[in-house]
Amino acid sequence: MIEARNLTKRFGNTTALNDLSFTVPARETFCFLGANGAGKTTTINLFLGFLPPSAGSALVCGKDVAEEPEAARALTAYIPEQVALYPELTGFENLKFFASLGGTDVSESDLISGLEAAGLQQDAFHQRAVTYSKGMRQKVGIAIALAKRAQVLLLDEPMSGLDPKAANDFCELLRNMNARDVAILMVTHDLFRAREVGHRLGILKAGELVEIVHASSVSASELEEIYLAHMHDAAGKAA
Repeated sequence: MIEARNLTKRFGNTTALNDLSFTVPARETFCFLGANGAGKTTTINLFLGFLPPSAGSALVCGKDVAEEPEAARALTAYIPEQVALYPELTGFENLKFFASLGGTDVSESDLISGLEAAGLQQDAFHQRAVTYSKGMRQKVGIAIALAKRAQVLLLDEPMSGLDPKAANDFCELLRNMNARDVAILMVTHDLFRAREVGHRLGILKAGELVEIVHASSVSASELEEIYLAHMHDAAGKAA
């Protein structure tokens, strides 16, 4: 489970995140929507332990990230906008290397099964990663999360730049991760994909969670109207 308890982050006199509270249980995907500077990536960085909170707590499966960073990271996998792989290693070799870094004892057959479950085509397993498309690198990222047996998956704009088929395939991978009892927190600007894959959608504005929408309760056009109303309100106040 992912939980924020009154999570706050200040940079000098600027409050990037203010009193944020939410939970994401196992088998659920929670998507954060918001303009640039709303606090979305700051939230991810707090859960990764890259930043210390100014107040409140970020918890992964009950472990406070600031107080037990190694224990929390052991349960967490992270997929950024661009998955960084060693270009001269193959997809399989990258997966084997990153699995060993995490201290996970995984057999070669299980690694192959992970690449298959992540949807990477078999003829790419032993190709150098320098030849991979973005979608292929994202699939290796999912395979790394599977090898790590992560219970929490943090995603920062993972579908940015993917073509429609690759984005659709990635959404299906996230559903499969939910089915494995994984809790997912995803930052995205893509309202359509957020509604498609997310169970709940949180709208962040100026560091505050202003609304949570259940994806099943709104159409794509209704979600867009809700989102734009908040953004228009923010622009009006700024003016």
